Amino acid sequence: MTVINNPELHIETVTSGTVLRLQGAWITSVAVQLRELTVGAVASIKTANKAITVDLSGIDNFDTAGALHIAHIRNAAKTAGIGFELIGPLAASGLLLRVLGSGPFVAEPHIKRHNIVVRMLEGLGRSVHLVVKDLTTGMDILGSVVRGAHMRESRSSSFSLTPIIAHIDRMGVGAVPIVLLMSFIIGAIIAQQGAFQLRYFGAEIYVVDLVGILVLREIGVLITAIMVAGRSGSAITAEIGSMKMREEVDALTVMGLNPVSVLVFPRLVALVIALPLLTIIANFAALAGAALVASIYSGISLDAFVSRLREAVDLSSVFSGLIKAPFMAMIIGIIAAIEGLKVQGSAESLGLCVTRSVVKAIFVVIVVDGLFAIFYAAIDF
Repeated sequence: MTVINNPELHIETVTSGTVLRLQGAWITSVAVQLRELTVGAVASIKTANKAITVDLSGIDNFDTAGALHIAHIRNAAKTAGIGFELIGPLAASGLLLRVLGSGPFVAEPHIKRHNIVVRMLEGLGRSVHLVVKDLTTGMDILGSVVRGAHMRESRSSSFSLTPIIAHIDRMGVGAVPIVLLMSFIIGAIIAQQGAFQLRYFGAEIYVVDLVGILVLREIGVLITAIMVAGRSGSAITAEIGSMKMREEVDALTVMGLNPVSVLVFPRLVALVIALPLLTIIANFAALAGAALVASIYSGISLDAFVSRLREAVDLSSVFSGLIKAPFMAMIIGIIAAIEGLKVQGSAESLGLCVTRSVVKAIFVVIVVDGLFAIFYAAIDF
């Protein structure tokens, strides 16, 4: 039968500091006693002003519980800002090194906290660096996609429409119901609010001009792009991010394949094809909602609505919105791919990148829409 010696801890004060001499069994079965000894040692450390040395020579039995209590003593020394050192045969044991870290503890120097102006400038610099890095990565992805398209065109046998059609079905056909519903409701709201305001001037018929120009030039493509960014952009980020977590992206690289060409190319092409088509559907749905509200709320018949719409809009109004769609699709796809490739090995990282993908895509889409509006005004289009 093995005899277990009770744990002991003796505190000695020497010239160089304080020595804690540990003896007996520092194991789980005497954890209550270990806790009492550790509390006493921590109390002595709080009053000490020199380095702490822990002598493990007297320990004859030792396990994880002992290592954790020694770690507690070390943390107390770290909090007090004084040095800590282990001596004795157990000082270099694997268990202690895993719990405490290798090497003696050296008190960390006090880090001076900068004032708010410096911190703001530092944050601004980091943000600018991240934006430049994202732009560089985006250009790299766009170049890889264009190069991949050229290579596929030159080698027709390697070009496959199957993944592109599959993604068009998911991103385009699958989004038709929500695009129809949202655009119909938004068109109806614009018509109702416009008619309500124009009624004071006896010009309710001009609500057709308002809805037609606003929907075809701005609202139709913008709302569609925002919904696609939230629906398909997040899905692209999640899919590529999941592949990155499972190291499938690295596997493609090892196989000699370009991950951008394999993963991003079909999705980007599908978005560029699907978004203009969804924009056309959204325009018709919004105009249908506006025509219904104009008929019920303002008494404007369908024939009068269509006749006035023909006079109010022309081909430039139709194409001004459709021209934006491919550019917005490329922006959504590239941002989604960038954030997907940023995913690390945790679910938290995946969720964060998906959130950033949607927010960035919506923000950039709105900014690009404003830039197009300025450009159209400058060229009188």
